[in-house]
Amino acid sequence: MFSYHADVIERYPTIRAGVVHAVGLSNGPSPAPLKDEFQTQQFASRSALEDRTLSAVPSIAAWRRAFSSFGVKPTQYRNAAEALLRRLVKRGDVPSINLLVDIANLVAIRYALPVAAFDQAEVTGSTKVRLADGTERFTDLGSGRVVPPQPGEVVFVDQAGLVSARRWCWRQSRQSATSPRTSEALFTVEGQHNTAAEDVAAAANDIMLFLMRYQPDARLEVSLLSPENPRFGHG
Repeated sequence: MFSYHADVIERYPTIRAGVVHAVGLSNGPSPAPLKDEFQTQQFASRSALEDRTLSAVPSIAAWRRAFSSFGVKPTQYRNAAEALLRRLVKRGDVPSINLLVDIANLVAIRYALPVAAFDQAEVTGSTKVRLADGTERFTDLGSGRVVPPQPGEVVFVDQAGLVSARRWCWRQSRQSATSPRTSEALFTVEGQHNTAAEDVAAAANDIMLFLMRYQPDARLEVSLLSPENPRFGHG
């Protein structure tokens, strides 16, 4: 269902990931208690960054190095967690989108790690994190344009060549974004810094706890991935 290609493992041996597969979801606006938790976490994360630059956060610094290594300027294309935290510092808040996205964003700003919630409705076969060859298809979430990724950048791509995330953890595709129709989702959280294994495990556990609380009828599976265990599920 989700795995890392051997080439990615070889180039990025520090990668650690948590994957949560959720089936039987009922997505929609976040309930008031979740919105309150999200606001509380935003205040805590913003306060923690008052005397600190984002580039000094170990998890952010590690992703900047990874982006640079495959030819992406990290201050132009920021990983998802850095983009959220930057908005939080500059604008004061991260807006509520829907229940699944809010859970992902809450955990992302709590741990300064990129967290994504991918709708699985249009995924063909399994999703692999690999180096793009430039023939894949990506539909930009913001503009709706269909563009190929740059050869050599890290992408999340299914067996039909449909990209669900470009520049590793920069931006999701339009097809992979969750909506009120989402009933099956794959959450990913990734890190490459020194304490990534511990932080990713804690973040994945938080995702599980939020889903158990706010989606009690969903069926959940969780796995922690590493170079020694680079695959989750079948395919």
